[in-house]
Amino acid sequence: AAEPWPENAALYQQLKEEQILLSDNASSLAVQAFLQMCNLPIRVICRANAEYMSPSGKVPFIHVGNQVVSELGPIVQFVKAKGHSLSDGLDEVQKAEMKAYMELVNNMLLTAELYLQWCDDVTVEEITHPRYGSPYPWPLNRILSYQKQWEVRRKMKAIGWAGKTLEQVLEDVDQCCHALSQRLGTQPYFFNKQPTELDALVFGHLFTILTTQLITDELSEKVKNYSNLTAFCRRIEQQYFEGHERDSSTLAARSSKKSLLR
Repeated sequence: AAEPWPENAALYQQLKEEQILLSDNASSLAVQAFLQMCNLPIRVICRANAEYMSPSGKVPFIHVGNQVVSELGPIVQFVKAKGHSLSDGLDEVQKAEMKAYMELVNNMLLTAELYLQWCDDVTVEEITHPRYGSPYPWPLNRILSYQKQWEVRRKMKAIGWAGKTLEQVLEDVDQCCHALSQRLGTQPYFFNKQPTELDALVFGHLFTILTTQLITDELSEKVKNYSNLTAFCRRIEQQYFEGHERDSSTLAARSSKKSLLR
């Protein structure tokens, strides 16, 4: 039997309006969508030091009872241990396929978001550094930003992305969207009529890309080329976020662009 879900369960992320970056916003929204799909209420709490509060150093993380769990994969496992699962109805082949597509999203979309934030010089100077360091006084704001930039660029070098051009990264995003679009087809969700954690993950990233103001619209245009993916985002927004408590709604994902529905 499913364990009762505490009323004071909370999800922590950075400050919405002035601090959070595209990749963290996408990851946070994916977890919010997953919990909404499981019908598990969560309060979103924004903290300037959320990244440093997290046990893994990554956001979002949830605080449920006396447990603190960060990132979508471990959160899915934690929720499953409490008796709530979105993928129990899948057979072993489907579960393997779902995991493969989740890996694709993390390896392509998440990495592209990190590349854009920390390796594209114009974005770094105009958006990333000002937002990332915004809660802190000078010179700490610059020191923390450069520290994070060095960390991400070292990771990009390790996985072979450091030498890529922005055009190549956008092409990778397009290939990922093409694969997702082909898999989704005309179904409401990736595995037909019921959402799984793959749907939550894809929604988190695509919705955030579509609704975040960047230097150019090149990234969001790649997603907009696939009408079934944008329709998928609208459907999940309507079904799981519209009309819900505003604090945990997709307002968490918006910066200066509006909801897809308006």
